[in-house]
Amino acid sequence: MDARLVAFQRLLDIMDDLREKCPWDKKQTLDSLRHLTIEETYELADAITDKNMPELKGEIGDLFLHMVFYCKIGQEQGDFDVTSVLNAICDKLVHRHPHIYSDVEVETEEEVKSNWEKLKLKEGKESVLEGVPKSLPALVKAYRIQEKVKGIGFEWEKRQDVWAKVKEEMAELAEEVESGASTDRIEDEFGDVLFSLINYARFIKINPEDALSRTNSKFISRFTRMEKLMKLDNLNIEEAELQTMDIYWDKAKILERSENS
Repeated sequence: MDARLVAFQRLLDIMDDLREKCPWDKKQTLDSLRHLTIEETYELADAITDKNMPELKGEIGDLFLHMVFYCKIGQEQGDFDVTSVLNAICDKLVHRHPHIYSDVEVETEEEVKSNWEKLKLKEGKESVLEGVPKSLPALVKAYRIQEKVKGIGFEWEKRQDVWAKVKEEMAELAEEVESGASTDRIEDEFGDVLFSLINYARFIKINPEDALSRTNSKFISRFTRMEKLMKLDNLNIEEAELQTMDIYWDKAKILERSENS
């Protein structure tokens, strides 16, 4: 028997045991698991960002467990089970890949994405944007919105036009700030700037979430190094002036670059 099937069956059997015998597992519901699944997903994302393969392996396993857990609860409630879930995704993948399982011909990744969105509309979706989760973080959500509408051709043609839009939105933001506009107006314009920058990121083949995540990690690394350097010189960061912190920030940057060169 295929080792993959053996391993998956083992996980299903263990889930049955836990649900029957473990006090904690017996108490869990779809709602109680939700926040834990979100936490596990972020831990998976961290492992990917850090390129930590052993950690990634473990986090994938944790998410597998959660998916099996949801299927077990669904089975108990008579709504669905792991078999119907897996068959449903298999059917959907076959239907949405007619270039593999039918006679449709495509040549590029963009054609595949476009066909995917058009097929979803034919399946009864009322809007191209219907599948964008409400609870997605705003930055990720903006990226997904733009990818979705691109699939049906609602897209700028040239990268230069997108950058011109970024500059236009930045000018409008600056105008609102200088005019003393309301917080709501400034927030609207700031949001437009972010949305246009995310759009530009797509055009230069950058994932803005990944880019910001890297910048966050870089800042944390440099700031904590700066703190350590100041402690070595018996300086209290909470009492230090900005000019002093800038000096140690530059030292931290130099050390970081020397380590990475």
